[in-house]
Amino acid sequence: MNGELFPRERTEIAPGAVHVPDWLAPERQRTLLAACRVWARPPAGLRTVRTPGGGTMTARQVCLGLHWYPYGYARTVVDGDGAPVKPMPAWLAELGREAVGAAYGTAPPAAGEAPYDIALVNFYDGDSHMGMHRDADERSAAPVVSLSLGDACVFRFGNAASRGRPYRDVLLRSGDLFVFGGPARLAYHGVPKVHPGTAPPELGLTGRLNITLRVGGLDLPPG
Repeated sequence: MNGELFPRERTEIAPGAVHVPDWLAPERQRTLLAACRVWARPPAGLRTVRTPGGGTMTARQVCLGLHWYPYGYARTVVDGDGAPVKPMPAWLAELGREAVGAAYGTAPPAAGEAPYDIALVNFYDGDSHMGMHRDADERSAAPVVSLSLGDACVFRFGNAASRGRPYRDVLLRSGDLFVFGGPARLAYHGVPKVHPGTAPPELGLTGRLNITLRVGGLDLPPG
C-alpha cells in the first residue's frame, strides 16, 4: 500500500515460498477481476465444494483447464452441473510463468517448460476461511502460484509434515503474489481469516478472490 511507514518488500517465508507484495498493478487487477466474473457464470461456474465427509467449504470455487474436486481432477464438473470445465487461457498460463520469474528471479528447474494448465478461483466472503491443506493432487512439482484480489486475508503457511506448527501467518492484500515450490511445494497452508472491507475501493469487489495456478502433469482420458 502506497504511503506506508514501512513499505512491504519481497520476503522468503520459507525455502521455496516467496511473498511478492503489490505484484499486480491496479489495471491488471481489474483485468483479472473482469475475467473471474466471466468464469464464474454457468455452465461450469462458481460452485459450493462438498467434502467426502458431507461438509462444505465456505469459499466457493470455479476451475479452469481441469476441474478439481476432493480429491482429484476431471474434465467435467463431476460434483456440480456436469458441464465441461472452461479452458485455461494462454494469457493466464503465461501470467503463471511470469509470476514464478518474479518470485524466484528465474524459473526453477522443476518448472521446466510445462505450461500452467490448471486454475482454481476461490471466492471468500467475510465469513469464509480455508482449513490447512496441501496441494497434492498434481503430478508435477512445478511451483504453485497464488494471486490475491479484493479483501486482505491472513494466509497461514506451514510445513510439509503436519497441519500444526511451525507455521507463519502472512497478510495478503489485493495484488499480492505468493509462490511456493521446491521444498515448500507440499507444505500445508490455509486462510484462517478474511478482513472484510479492506479491498481497494476502485476495484469494485466485495470479498476476496484467490486465483491459484498449477501445473497438473496429468494425463486424463477425454470426457
